[in-house]
Amino acid sequence: MTLYALMAAVLMLLLIACSNVATLLLVRATAREREMVIRASLGATRGRLIRQLLIESFLLTLTSCAAGCVLAYFGLKGVVAAIPERTIPSEAAIVLSPAALLFSLAITVLTALICGLAPALHSVRRDLQAALTGSGKGASGNFRHADLRSYLAIAEVVLSIVLLIGSGLMMRTLLAIEHVDVGFNPANVFYARLSLPDGQYDTATEKRLLFRRIVDRVTSVPRVLAAAEASSSPPYTWTWTTVTTRGEAEPKNRNAALILCSEGYFQTLERHLLRGSLLSASDVDSARHVAVVNQTFVREHFKEGDSTGQKIRFRDFETLPDWPRDPYFEIVGVIGDAKNRGLQQPPTSEVYLPHTLTGAGSRGILVRSALNPDLILEDIRREVATIDQNIALAEAQTIERYLKQSYYAGPQFMFVSLCAVAIVGLILILIGIFSVMAYIVALQTHEIGIRMALGAKQTQISRMVLGKGLRLIGVGVPIGLCASLALTRFLATQIWGVSLTDPWTYSAVIALIVLVGLAACLLPARRAAQVAPLIALRYE
Repeated sequence: MTLYALMAAVLMLLLIACSNVATLLLVRATAREREMVIRASLGATRGRLIRQLLIESFLLTLTSCAAGCVLAYFGLKGVVAAIPERTIPSEAAIVLSPAALLFSLAITVLTALICGLAPALHSVRRDLQAALTGSGKGASGNFRHADLRSYLAIAEVVLSIVLLIGSGLMMRTLLAIEHVDVGFNPANVFYARLSLPDGQYDTATEKRLLFRRIVDRVTSVPRVLAAAEASSSPPYTWTWTTVTTRGEAEPKNRNAALILCSEGYFQTLERHLLRGSLLSASDVDSARHVAVVNQTFVREHFKEGDSTGQKIRFRDFETLPDWPRDPYFEIVGVIGDAKNRGLQQPPTSEVYLPHTLTGAGSRGILVRSALNPDLILEDIRREVATIDQNIALAEAQTIERYLKQSYYAGPQFMFVSLCAVAIVGLILILIGIFSVMAYIVALQTHEIGIRMALGAKQTQISRMVLGKGLRLIGVGVPIGLCASLALTRFLATQIWGVSLTDPWTYSAVIALIVLVGLAACLLPARRAAQVAPLIALRYE
């Protein structure tokens, strides 16, 4: 879906560029009307004139393609370096593919020739006698093609609004994800799975003794603040089970996340205790039948009532050979909710049990340090190796890096990509509106001279030109908003934490478009206000 969205954004940018090229070529063709008319009067056929103009457009296209190939070669390296890890599958090789390059060149040449065809046809369809007897651009009154340029400028505004709103919604999504309350402190915490030798440390007793030694050795490493054993780490829990309370009907599906941990788990993650007590060292060492649950579990099973002292049961685990024969566990504490299904899903019910209850399942260690955990990772590896050289730390990674790669990288990549495309589109709009307004001023130079000769002030002329520019924007904005409402739904899977019709995003985009439009109109308006009436009345 990310690639489809980027392809659509690039296609919109291509349409904006085509509109801009067509506008500039129309202006150039209008400026060369007299030349084309003279060539036609001397015997040049329409086909020959069209070929001449298309060849000129083709030469411009070849120059642009050469520059684009150089930019693509060097720019692709920067793009690849800027792509966050795990955003694109590692097996996807991002190189300057000859097939993709040829396709892009073909599209560029085709669009350039199409954009050059309309001005060429416009130049050769003039009536020779009317064109030769006309007094010039100002008196010709040929505003039909000025209207065409205005329509192209409006189309650019519409497409740019769609791109800007898409990038704005992705920015809001990125901010929403980065400011999610995960329910714990991920700073300077890393989790590593322990790869244990086959046939060793299989029983609950063996694992209890092993992890007690590992946690003690790891906590002795300088700058380590806390450490604990855990079967998984937030914000995603890997083990799910069916939990029932005494007298409660058994649900059909697994309804709770389960974490087997040691007593230091909650302190390592800085989880907040709401009621009761946390797991203690004696609870873990003696494998007591006690449990700590989160707030969502209490809300779903006890309707916000007092849950401490209540009994719960884990039917899925009762088939394990070393699971306690007494099926019920007592709830001794309630902690605050933390994300356990990713950042974009609300937390579900969660239960924490002493890891010494069973030897089944893989285990790992959580470590909180006073500095970047990567700096002490090798020290921790050495401490583990002193216990057993056959034990390896697998998938060692800080939680902050995991969050960045798994949840922040995708929206960040989409935002940067769409933002880059939108900025280029905005620059093209600036050029497009400026060229249209500058040409309209050139067409109306004679009229402006008459107005000023009759007493019009410079401020009135400036307001007239600015009004024309704002009318272009005023037509494009509502169309662009409607198009955005229709097209942003295709980004629904990429957008989170913000409405597809977010008023702040839409308002900011409208304000930005108006400011860019005003900036594009200022120079033509200033130039129109400084027209000398005497010169304008003689203008051809």
